[in-house]
Amino acid sequence: MLALPSLARAAGAGDFRIAQLKTGGIWNPRPDTLRRLLWEVSQRTSIEVDLEVNAIDASDKALFRHPFLYWAGTGAIPELPGEGVRQLRRWLTYGGTLLVDSAEAEPGGLFDQSVRRELERILPQKPLDRVASDHVVYKTFYLVDRQAGRVIARPDIEGIFLEKRLAVVYSQNDLGGAWARDAFGRWEHAVTPGGDRQREMAYRLGINVVMYALCLDYKEDLVHAPFILKRRR
Repeated sequence: MLALPSLARAAGAGDFRIAQLKTGGIWNPRPDTLRRLLWEVSQRTSIEVDLEVNAIDASDKALFRHPFLYWAGTGAIPELPGEGVRQLRRWLTYGGTLLVDSAEAEPGGLFDQSVRRELERILPQKPLDRVASDHVVYKTFYLVDRQAGRVIARPDIEGIFLEKRLAVVYSQNDLGGAWARDAFGRWEHAVTPGGDRQREMAYRLGINVVMYALCLDYKEDLVHAPFILKRRR
């Protein structure tokens, strides 16, 4: 059986890799958007990344080679198989971080209903809660003081905490829509109402979630210590 340190070691071994959850329905509404996020991670931080994103089923044992899983979609999705539900529960318990990103950007919509149903199956008795604005995920690398995404469908992000660790992050503001570029590097979607600033915040929030996933033992009061010391020199 795998244990929590296994995923922590995987997060620091070689290039950082992201897996994307492959479900039924429309599970990849923003093709290539994760490569755009990973490229920004590589340019803005010291993290070495693998730009190739693996699409995997919930029941695929390869899940345990990734500390970070991205689940996007729009519209209704069918129920995950029982083995996939059990494996996602183990993966989250052992230290994995799941980012759920609604391209539908419609609270109460079909994708939102599907996500809540499946998270209840994966982590029963662990409801989604609002993530407080002073949570460390908003300041692991950047100080993010506002919500972001293609739209602002909801004024906060939600999450599921496992022993005080934010294991599931759920945005209904379509982060991927703000990250997406076409083959010529042009933005694929307009960002409203905040335009370029809102798009930049979407990248910053995405990078912060990656940093949080890589540092399972983050101490909130020490997050910015290296930057403070550097400025004092």
